[in-house]
Amino acid sequence: MAEAATEIAKKMEEKEETPVTVAPTKTAEATSAEEGETKVTAAPPEKVDATNKPAEEEVKTTETSSLLGKLEAYVEIKASAEQFHNMFTARPHHVSKASPGYIQGCELHEGDWGKPGSIIFWNYFHGKLTLLYIFFLRDDESNGEAKVARERIEAVDPEKNLITLRVIEGDLMKEYKSFLATLQVTPKHGGTGSIVHWHLEYEKIGEEVAHPETLLQLCVEMSKEIDEHLLSEE
Repeated sequence: MAEAATEIAKKMEEKEETPVTVAPTKTAEATSAEEGETKVTAAPPEKVDATNKPAEEEVKTTETSSLLGKLEAYVEIKASAEQFHNMFTARPHHVSKASPGYIQGCELHEGDWGKPGSIIFWNYFHGKLTLLYIFFLRDDESNGEAKVARERIEAVDPEKNLITLRVIEGDLMKEYKSFLATLQVTPKHGGTGSIVHWHLEYEKIGEEVAHPETLLQLCVEMSKEIDEHLLSEE
């Protein structure tokens, strides 16, 4: 009888130790890298069960989201914010005079210059240029291949010197599902001149498509040339 009682007592002690050493250790602490990875690995099955979607569809959604991107650049200029903003709203067809190496021309296809909903058409030069190549180009050389873009003016804010353009047709649509460019110019604090802010937001059609870094550089170099042109008009 004593031996049986001792055996029962041992089994009860084992049952009491089990939840203390196993369950609390994995659920209470989440600071180690291994436990973090475990949670990530466990997440997809839970997501699939909750949405009733196959695993292949979940992975495809993740890949699509990775195609989204944003790029931005700031350019310091000597012209006023109003002057620069006016160039892209009231007279974008003059940009080709200011920066002929990048812009061939700009035409109004629908609506009015600088008005939301209007359609404008650009002829420009663009290619996969290195920064070194761009800096050593002569003024009479084109900066890349001849391209076209048809854009719709999405928004204009004269008080903030802001304009937003959405590409709806043209060469960029061969590589991007969507492409939105926002240009805002703000006066420089404590001095003359302004800061030009370019913001590109886009979705690539596939992972093999490069981010439009060379196009952003085109915007930067074009801004500098427009600044020189505006100063020469004064």
